[in-house]
Amino acid sequence: MSLQSALDALKQKRYQEAVELLEQFCRDCVEHDSSDYLSAQMWLMKAYQATGETEKAKMLCQKLIMSENPQARSWAEQASQSFRQKPATQSNASQKAGRAATTGMKLAMGGVGGSLALASGVTMTLLFGMVLALGLSLVFILGNDNPLQGLAIAIGITLVFNLAAFFISPFIMDLTQGWLYQTRWVELAEVETLSPETAKVIRQVCEQKKLKTPRLGIINDQNPTAFTYGSLPNSARLIVSQGLFTYLDDDEIATVYAHELGHIVHWDFAVMTVASTLVQICYLIYSTARRFGRGGGDSKIKDAMQTAALVAYVFYIVGTYLVLYLSRTREYFADHFAAESTGNPNGLSRALVKIAYGILEEGSRTQEPSRLIEGTRALGIYDHKAAASTGTAYRIASDTQKIGRVFLWDMFNPWGWWMELNSTHPLTGKRVRALSNYAEQLGLPTEFDMGRVIGEGKTLNKSRLYGNFFLDVVLYGAETIGFFVGLVMGVILWSSSPNTGLVIGAPLIGLGIGIMVKALVMFPDYKQAPETDILTLMSDPYASPLRGQPAKLEGQLIGRGDAGYKFGSDLKIQDRSGMLYLHYTSRFGPIGNFLFGMKRVQSLIGEQVGAVGWFRRGVAPWMDLIQLQSENGTIVNSYHRFWSFMLGGGSIILGVVLTMFLSSR
Repeated sequence: MSLQSALDALKQKRYQEAVELLEQFCRDCVEHDSSDYLSAQMWLMKAYQATGETEKAKMLCQKLIMSENPQARSWAEQASQSFRQKPATQSNASQKAGRAATTGMKLAMGGVGGSLALASGVTMTLLFGMVLALGLSLVFILGNDNPLQGLAIAIGITLVFNLAAFFISPFIMDLTQGWLYQTRWVELAEVETLSPETAKVIRQVCEQKKLKTPRLGIINDQNPTAFTYGSLPNSARLIVSQGLFTYLDDDEIATVYAHELGHIVHWDFAVMTVASTLVQICYLIYSTARRFGRGGGDSKIKDAMQTAALVAYVFYIVGTYLVLYLSRTREYFADHFAAESTGNPNGLSRALVKIAYGILEEGSRTQEPSRLIEGTRALGIYDHKAAASTGTAYRIASDTQKIGRVFLWDMFNPWGWWMELNSTHPLTGKRVRALSNYAEQLGLPTEFDMGRVIGEGKTLNKSRLYGNFFLDVVLYGAETIGFFVGLVMGVILWSSSPNTGLVIGAPLIGLGIGIMVKALVMFPDYKQAPETDILTLMSDPYASPLRGQPAKLEGQLIGRGDAGYKFGSDLKIQDRSGMLYLHYTSRFGPIGNFLFGMKRVQSLIGEQVGAVGWFRRGVAPWMDLIQLQSENGTIVNSYHRFWSFMLGGGSIILGVVLTMFLSSR
């Protein structure tokens, strides 16, 4: 791709063509500190301004201001004056929604996230109750000092270890942050130069809540994120990436800092540490009871220990989901705190969407996923797995209605609720809806017309959304269900006519049937797959992680989809509307995946391709690849359906053979 052809298009006022050519040149350029790359970035900023994409131009200008090249930095500082002469617009769109004239106004949450005190209290009470019940059951059942003493010592060690970790972990985190991400500790004055309103918010909150100013850090990474950690509020650390200042405006940055301050004020890290410790104790009791249940000795004691192990494991699973629920609740309350502290819920709505956009943009400029975003997923303000849909919409939206449409899945698809159970963060659409509610309480116009989204949601086909959902959930776990149904049937048949072959073979047959039934639903016929684009797929409120939607895409392969894995076989495809992950499966299984990632992926990156596959939507959207064809004729086939039938059929055949072989003995 020639830089000159892009500049010619710009000079001839073919601005949209110039934008596409310059973006392509920047993606293809390997040396990001070269003069050609910096020139392309400068001209791209001008092209964005010419097409009315002021927000993108501002973000690019801010990035150039942070450049190590003095000429680029000086040029960007002068260019930034043009943005101060008129209000910024949002991505070809209207003016930003406003904010309250005063801060600190109490806002009703309207049931969003429930009660923080109640959620924390119930979670802690249940977890303490689980541990106490397990402990008492072991005391009354065993009557044996040695196992009980060992368990008590183990729990004591766990408590002491976690207590020590609670106070020491912040210092360990400091070391790992510095080593992995080169965190730079800064004073409030430096933050003030980057975002004056942020410094004002920090001073205001710390004064009102009688807190010391958190230890502030900045990571030199353009992926926008923010997180906090510590043991006590007065010793907390608040870290953000440089990308936050690149992609967000001053008032939006302030709301992100206010969100993180909300975590500190609410003692979130302390509560989550205690909750996680109780879950660990449940698992410790499970593993201890299971070990003693397998040993020799009195059969009643063995039976009791096995029962205790089963109950402890159930409590461990329940406790894990309680902790995830508590984590999501605390995100809602941190958002609420930010809205009250800044009087700017619209600013935080924009910040969440822009963070998703920034993660998407940075992902399109590098062949490897960000270690920072992957490594801080649970800590960060935003789950990067959910960034693709929201970021894609913001990237090309001419108005906020297009962005709002991708929230339909978050708010109305039952799979959204189901997938959210395993997430530490609420779905973005639900957070934006809550923030829009706060804006309405303040008498403000909302940044995203969630009323329109709710209205459109009410017109969705309810039978299509919910009619087969229960069946789909069953099918989603068909392998596990098939295995246990086979096991139960094998045991029942064995009890009437002892046959070891049935007990071993029936579960394998059930597993195989489950895999094959699920595969028939997951991988429908794709011969008539329609041509579409990524935004259209992500805006589908009926999308499912189970029922694959056949689709054809045209775009460019821009990198690997496996974080930190240089031989990863999954890919990222980008078209004009967004980015999507492609999951690849070799006909030779894991070994073939490794060899494909090692030998072929690098040669495919940068190629224009046509991709056929089954689109799926969970917290993160993706496509199970069927076939990839590059512009130079290279064809790559993927074998998801083949392997499902191979594993299912193989399991059935193995189960039948074992049943027959062991029955004949």
